[in-house]
Amino acid sequence: MVHPNKTYRIGDVTVTKIEEMRLNVAPPSFLYPAWEPEQLEPNLHWLTPSNMDATTGNLIQSIHTWLVRAPHHTILIDTGSGNDKERPQNQIFHHLNTPYLQRLAAVGVRPEEVDYVLHTHLHVDHVGWNTRLVDRRWVPTFPNARHVFARAEEDYYGGPDSHNEVNVPSLGVFEDSVAPIIASGQAERISNDGGEYLDNFVFRPTKGHSIGHMSIELHSKGQAALFTGDVMHHPLQVVRPDWNSVFCEWQDEARASRRWVLEQGAERNLLLFTPHFAETSAGYVTSQGDRFSWRYE
Repeated sequence: MVHPNKTYRIGDVTVTKIEEMRLNVAPPSFLYPAWEPEQLEPNLHWLTPSNMDATTGNLIQSIHTWLVRAPHHTILIDTGSGNDKERPQNQIFHHLNTPYLQRLAAVGVRPEEVDYVLHTHLHVDHVGWNTRLVDRRWVPTFPNARHVFARAEEDYYGGPDSHNEVNVPSLGVFEDSVAPIIASGQAERISNDGGEYLDNFVFRPTKGHSIGHMSIELHSKGQAALFTGDVMHHPLQVVRPDWNSVFCEWQDEARASRRWVLEQGAERNLLLFTPHFAETSAGYVTSQGDRFSWRYE
């Protein structure tokens, strides 16, 4: 079931979730190698039914993009998994046929109207709609958009170092979803140190899940929010920030980045826009001592 669109306002900027797909496939013991079964009972009251399937025990997650409408630009944060992609080693993403573009159109945005795509990182479920299959060729889905990502991401995923066991889900992704964007001249690299972009954004380095991972801060009229990227895959990591996902490649940095995002969220009361939490996928973190809790907005 697709969660109804909810639009958030940050100053004079609006943010709307465009859902691609809902997942109910990963038991916590798979997603989190450090999973402790005794953690289930004290968290069950908020996990079910929206964040965990009580029948299967699998975690419920979402794959979506965030549509940002600023006064002068239409922007997407990440682009999901995409249709028709060859992902035989990860059946979740193999030969998808989702109505993502129709959902984008339903909120009044055509592909040619997207001005920028800001990428937190270049994994399989964050770059897929960069391209679509036309006459057996991968062509840019958003023909007028600048695609912005960290240089380290391109260097790594475009080279042999990334072809390792951790990155099996992303095999072929650079070739069909990133390289065509570079070839079309639409790619723009952000410094690995991050920095300001356009009028409303700041790229914040949060290495760990991937080599050049960025969380993206949005600010407007004195208000602020943060697109977290994959520093967290599920609200369980708010409760247990020491747990890395099975897909986090740089373990120590991933924990440090997660804690930074949580501390920033709590201290600054930032609205956090996550890429994989279920329900609305957006919410607030509060802290008590060194513990954190999550509330959907």
